[in-house]
Amino acid sequence: MEQKHVLITNDDGIYAEGIQRLSQVLHEDDNFRLSICAPDRERSAVGHAITMHKPLRAEKVNYLQNPDLGGWAVNGTPSDCVKLAVEAILKDKPDMVISGINRGSNLGTDVLYSGTVSAAVEGLIMNIPSIAISLTKRDSGEESFILAARFVRSLAKKIIETGFSASTLININLPPDTVNIKGVRVTRLGTRRYRNIFEERIDPRGMSYYWLAGELVDDEHDEEDSDTKAIRDGYISITPVHFRLTNEAVIPELEKILDHVPLDEF
Repeated sequence: MEQKHVLITNDDGIYAEGIQRLSQVLHEDDNFRLSICAPDRERSAVGHAITMHKPLRAEKVNYLQNPDLGGWAVNGTPSDCVKLAVEAILKDKPDMVISGINRGSNLGTDVLYSGTVSAAVEGLIMNIPSIAISLTKRDSGEESFILAARFVRSLAKKIIETGFSASTLININLPPDTVNIKGVRVTRLGTRRYRNIFEERIDPRGMSYYWLAGELVDDEHDEEDSDTKAIRDGYISITPVHFRLTNEAVIPELEKILDHVPLDEF
């Protein structure tokens, strides 16, 4: 395979273990040439936010564990990092964007909040094949990160070789028990809900403030092919996701409704 240029990013920050393990594993493979551009600190759950009202700063940094690896630390969001790297920092457009390895799951409707997934979506917007990868167990150890990195390395090669659609990102989640993985399932996004519990507290000045401490509830009735079900069953979940949100099926129904809305009433 001809050497491919891969942009690595995340939402846990450029010094997080996940991005360092991923970068190291890909760096050891001569098929890949790496660029790294990630937030200078944790920016989890920022969704697809971009920075518009303050300047973005990009600082060149190196990983002390491996002086051969380094990248750009940006004082912005994960989406900022991909946009800035592709449009301003890098000399050539990447062949792929890989976002992760995230510490914690990105399953079901959580992808709408996820900075990890949103960074990969930014790649799609630029017509770059993109992957987001997460470990569902937040306190995963080194072995789990390395396994995830090796898995995404193999998958990335195949995606590049086959010319898989650049309009669809691949969202990968590994189950909590990475030692006894049962296999891999191609899945659909399941449903995740939060029982949002806002705990009211009082600050030293006697003013109220609120702390969000929502309880996560997976839908036990999710379909067999959902990502949440695959993870519960001990499988790696791979979900194809795109950002086209238009509900094509209801357009004719909406057009009929509009036929009966008189324009002269407003």
